[in-house]
Amino acid sequence: MTKERDLILILDFGSQYTQLIARRIRELGIFSLVKPFNISARKIIELNPKGIVLSGGPNSVNFNKTLRPRKEVFNLNIPILGICYGMQLIAKEFGGTVVKSKKKEFGRSFFTITKKTNLFNKCINKGKHHGVWMSHADKVESLPNGFTVIGSSTNSKIAAICNNKLKIFGLQFHPEVTHTVIGKKILHNFINICECKKSWTAKSISKSLIEKAKEKIGKDKVILALSGGVDSSVVAAILSKAIGKQLTCIFIDTGLLRKNEVKEVKKITKSLKIQLKTIDASRTFLLRLRGVSDPEKKRKIIGKCFIDTFNKEASKIKNVKYLGQGTIYPDVIESSSKESKSDVIKSHHNVGGLPKNMKLELVEPIRDLFKDEVRKVGKQLGLPDNLIGRHPFPGPGLAVRILGEINHIKVKILQEVDYIYLQELSTHGFYKKIDQALSVLIPQKSVGVMGDKRQYGYVVAIRAVNTTDFMTATSTALPHKILNNISTRIINEVSGVARVVYDITSKPPGTIEWE
Repeated sequence: MTKERDLILILDFGSQYTQLIARRIRELGIFSLVKPFNISARKIIELNPKGIVLSGGPNSVNFNKTLRPRKEVFNLNIPILGICYGMQLIAKEFGGTVVKSKKKEFGRSFFTITKKTNLFNKCINKGKHHGVWMSHADKVESLPNGFTVIGSSTNSKIAAICNNKLKIFGLQFHPEVTHTVIGKKILHNFINICECKKSWTAKSISKSLIEKAKEKIGKDKVILALSGGVDSSVVAAILSKAIGKQLTCIFIDTGLLRKNEVKEVKKITKSLKIQLKTIDASRTFLLRLRGVSDPEKKRKIIGKCFIDTFNKEASKIKNVKYLGQGTIYPDVIESSSKESKSDVIKSHHNVGGLPKNMKLELVEPIRDLFKDEVRKVGKQLGLPDNLIGRHPFPGPGLAVRILGEINHIKVKILQEVDYIYLQELSTHGFYKKIDQALSVLIPQKSVGVMGDKRQYGYVVAIRAVNTTDFMTATSTALPHKILNNISTRIINEVSGVARVVYDITSKPPGTIEWE
């Protein structure tokens, strides 16, 4: 994909915002990739980027064992933009000095353009204060030869630098963060300096993914575990258009899915003319989960049961060479973070290979896409809006939304609660304004009164959060009237529920899911 379009390469030094840089550049219509900070010059030349961004990071350039790119990076005659730690690296590399700042800058600050340059084209004239986002403890104290100061901040006279001859630029603040008002314009200007042509669109991405899948697979067969979520559904749509009947999708009903999930998946695959094998394994899953309360044990049991069931069905399809997977780019970046020596956020189940007994090659069409890009491709390929805009749903399903032991009665109760909750959010126009909404069944009963009679039923919690990256989240302030409607419907329509509570915990300290 990198040789077919203009590319901006991002070298990762461990910043929490590295993914965001890539996303912002892609939003401007230019393909971007994140690679470890120590990537070789040979590999960079193979990738053939039009520009390079050096990300921020938690280190100091004055440490003995600090993270540095290969020296050849600065001799490739490719425009470079250093952000935060990246700017300090540039200053140090070319002979400037970086010192520990007496006043650290974390969070909102003010930046002033002190000299006009093409990096600041169409930004407000010099001398005007701009709100920016800072995150640094060091600062550049003296410039290297050939570099010029082009901006200052609240606590630093040198907050932006450039060498126009070498086309190397540095910013002490983060242009990729929305708090930096002129950030998008600056990134757009850097793209123009790199002479990139806009080619990263949903239409071009979709066409390329289909062509590449067709070229890789040829006349071989592919199987895909379809979950009903956005990622696997988009993969199914891509592979279906690429290879048609050579694709078989296997959908496993674990008995832990949302209400009407099986019907919806069948309806969507039928409209896309995708071959689907539906396996009802709900009894097997519930039997294996009997008596298990620990959430981690539940996850492991479900994972093993899923693989066992999938392997059994996959073995019935002869001459299969490939396994399709819905791995997306954040999974790849996070799982490869050990290479870049940044803090590991998580390891991902999609990026670690196949079960040892399954000797199939992987085909991962959306491996280079962010979630918002996956949704755009899905829309381009004709997937319905209600699927594309669907909130995340955990792999283990309702098993991790039923606290404690699981049985079919609890599953049925939570399915009905969840259905009413999401239906009410949609009816009142809130579903699309929320990033994730979910219901939880608490293994604690409470006294209630219905029709002058005492009842003793479960407590359920409903939760809605807003987030940009799912690493942090805030509780959604749903109107009290809507919460009342939801509670009234659940109590009246779902037998076995006596009380409804609303979870207003943010992340951190809480997590989005309860287990």
